[in-house]
Amino acid sequence: MSTNKTVAIIGAGPVGLAAAAHVLERGMTPIVLEAGPEAAHAVRQWQHVQLFSPWRYNIDRAAARLLADTGWNSPDPDVYPTGGELIEHYLDPLATKTKLSGVIRADNRVTAISRRGVDKAKSRGRERAPFEIRYRNGKGEETLHADAVIDISGTWFSPNPAGSNGLPALGEQAFADRIAYAMPDVRGSRRSRYAGKTVAVLGAGHSAVGTLIDLVALAKDVPATQAIWLLRGNDPARAFGGGSSDQLAARGELGLAFAALVRSGQIRVEAEFGVAQITEADGRLRISTGSSPDRHVIADELIVATGFRPDLSFLREVRLQLDPAIEAPVALAPLIDPNKHSCGTVRPHGARELAQAHEPGFYLAGMKSYGRAPTFLMMTGYEQVRSIAADIAGDKEAAARVELELPETGVCTRGGVESIAALPGCCGGPAPARVDSCYADDANAKAAGKSGCGCA
Repeated sequence: MSTNKTVAIIGAGPVGLAAAAHVLERGMTPIVLEAGPEAAHAVRQWQHVQLFSPWRYNIDRAAARLLADTGWNSPDPDVYPTGGELIEHYLDPLATKTKLSGVIRADNRVTAISRRGVDKAKSRGRERAPFEIRYRNGKGEETLHADAVIDISGTWFSPNPAGSNGLPALGEQAFADRIAYAMPDVRGSRRSRYAGKTVAVLGAGHSAVGTLIDLVALAKDVPATQAIWLLRGNDPARAFGGGSSDQLAARGELGLAFAALVRSGQIRVEAEFGVAQITEADGRLRISTGSSPDRHVIADELIVATGFRPDLSFLREVRLQLDPAIEAPVALAPLIDPNKHSCGTVRPHGARELAQAHEPGFYLAGMKSYGRAPTFLMMTGYEQVRSIAADIAGDKEAAARVELELPETGVCTRGGVESIAALPGCCGGPAPARVDSCYADDANAKAAGKSGCGCA
């Protein structure tokens, strides 16, 4: 095994920091380039969001070993942290109080990657040439050479646009000041922007669901607040998740709560609504499908929660093999194809699926490795970088070994008992864990020997 290697890691998020910890444990030298002003810059954009998984699934083992040397106390493994708590109790201490503090270079945005003295078209001597990473900071443009590169730069800052064809809707850029992406903090730091407004939310994933639930909660304080759910598909129940069958209980509860709000009419639903054009009508947004006859909604604000895509612009000189549809490594793509898989049916994977056959030493990992697929779990990323670090060090046996057992959450993208038709009258909040009931009152009714939902 060869340990005298320098490994460039792009991105200082949870998986990037975990990668650095594993590289250190292997006796190699990590250098972490982070575009933001500090580690976990992307997480800080969604720190108001509660994670679906408890602490036990959000702490990497190599990172925990580094933290143990500082006297760090691990959080309660069964508690569900917010993004802010993830930063405060794990990521900040890991980035500032361990050996990683000396290898993280913040405010360094990678602009290009190639091989020293070898362009993309040249094959002779390519494998022996070190990687050349160009990055920009306050001093200007600088260069770093490394034996291997792990790109874990994520996708948070490259969200998908509103257009149903993958392109920005006509007018989307013109009204950028009234359009937000992903999951803005509508009840906290962005409350003044959304309170008392009609807000359209486009998307069917957990970001859209969480935002719509928050808007309904905001409407209790500011009744003029109205939420419109723009759904490209025709089955709202697909967004409700696995309910009580979901082993990530917080995600199941979110789906159940959302289903009840939709059933009660607190969220207006516009199904089969593919956005094509955004114009202005009496100072408000007119969001239309462009179909004939034309369908449209009028809103003050639009939140686009349609997922993300990888930024491949700085990888033009890297010999990448990516799936043409998902933009994930070709060996990984069939395992994560969202047309076939949910986050629980993706088996653990590592260096073998993430390496680039025509660019030895280069790996995509973390959310970026999933391309446009939305099924990524943080614990999957930790297993990825454990395997990659072993592979770079030459420990092929450890690289091939699977050291992760995922919860069975295959139901997370299909409707079940929590469909609208199965929820008449269900109320009282989410049912207790491991109880076969739609809501708390349903569980109480069944415990009393009654049939059906039991909610009048």
